[in-house]
Amino acid sequence: MTALSALWSFVIVVGLLTMTPGMDTALILRTAAVGETRRAWGVVLGIQTGTLAWGALTSAGVTVLLTASHLAYEVLRWAGACYLIGMGLSMLWATRHRRPDKSNQPLDEPATAGDGFYPGWRRGALTNLLNPKMGVFYVALLPQFIPSGASPFAFGVLLACVHILLGTAWSAVLVVLARRLRTVLQRPTARRLLDRVTGTVITGFGIRLATSSH
Repeated sequence: MTALSALWSFVIVVGLLTMTPGMDTALILRTAAVGETRRAWGVVLGIQTGTLAWGALTSAGVTVLLTASHLAYEVLRWAGACYLIGMGLSMLWATRHRRPDKSNQPLDEPATAGDGFYPGWRRGALTNLLNPKMGVFYVALLPQFIPSGASPFAFGVLLACVHILLGTAWSAVLVVLARRLRTVLQRPTARRLLDRVTGTVITGFGIRLATSSH
């Protein structure tokens, strides 16, 4: 396999996976629909920061520890599960206790938390970095697309950057779509439904992570 053919094969596989709806999709759509654009882009870039970190760690061989060390995997798995379940339940709880005069405030954040770039980036990064499945996924995926003779670290990071570009491009589509539907999604009934769906999806991913085996 040449470097170019490996790269194109990776683009096809990861491109299809990127467009598959999941937790990241739900989080980006919800943030873009009910928060400011800069916060939505914070979430997007936070997720991609986590992707870059996992790609670099995998290429350096560090994430092999997740597959070799049961303790390391379990610690990260439970930390991620608790974080996701807590985030999802807070969204679901807030839909039951939203104050009428705070209809434009993100339901899962206190009024003092702000709606800027950094809170979104932190949420996206933590959601990604606390998911050990990303590390295991990269350990299984990247080596298959590194051609013989290429530097595993350099080519692995290159593949992670390609993944980031594809993820960012697809996220831009999601953000634009959510912003165009913002007027509809900001209505109280639609917003409660959106937050309940997003909260349920994130909680479900957290429960799945907690109950999954190594």
